[in-house]
Amino acid sequence: MAITFHEEDLPSQDLFSDGPIAVDTEAMGLHPGRDRLCLVQLSDGSGNEHLVRFSPGSDYAAPNLKALLGDPDRLKLYHFARFDIAIMRHYLGIMAAPLYCTRTASRLVRTYTDRHGLKELVKELLGTDINKQQQTSDWGGPELSDAQRDYAASDVRYLHALKEKLDVRLQREGRMALAQSCFDFLPARAELDLAGWPETDIFAHS
Repeated sequence: MAITFHEEDLPSQDLFSDGPIAVDTEAMGLHPGRDRLCLVQLSDGSGNEHLVRFSPGSDYAAPNLKALLGDPDRLKLYHFARFDIAIMRHYLGIMAAPLYCTRTASRLVRTYTDRHGLKELVKELLGTDINKQQQTSDWGGPELSDAQRDYAASDVRYLHALKEKLDVRLQREGRMALAQSCFDFLPARAELDLAGWPETDIFAHS
């Protein structure tokens, strides 16, 4: 297993094998229009992770990263897709879809719990403990610590295996089609967030 660090862009799209690619982001906060995108993490499930860091004042050109994430034939795996695709849409100008969201899938099949965080999901489905200590650290500093890099990589390390486990449950409970409809809607949900409707249910009667 190796974690490879890149500044401002991937050197090539050829770093990844064919098939789904796991994606996560780190930012200065949870408001895509306010908080700066600092890091994009990627893994093809082979056991290697790639981290792309953006500096303050970055123009977010990143042609190789954008081509990879914008590929309509490559499935992107997220844990909380709504945030990740919104902040990448805002800063990178691309919609990183089609997608699969493990948190959304978890909510559809793990209805016996309200704990749908990545740590809980990896523990229950894969039997592995992951360290989330760096979750609220400063991702915009001049250097990322080894602990931050390890944490960031772990956010994409398990998504392929989680998808396999969650798909079994979605099929078992007859909710695969419903899950796919939710995944298909998430880009529109992200656009609504960016356009100013983050909490409003526009489908509600009042």
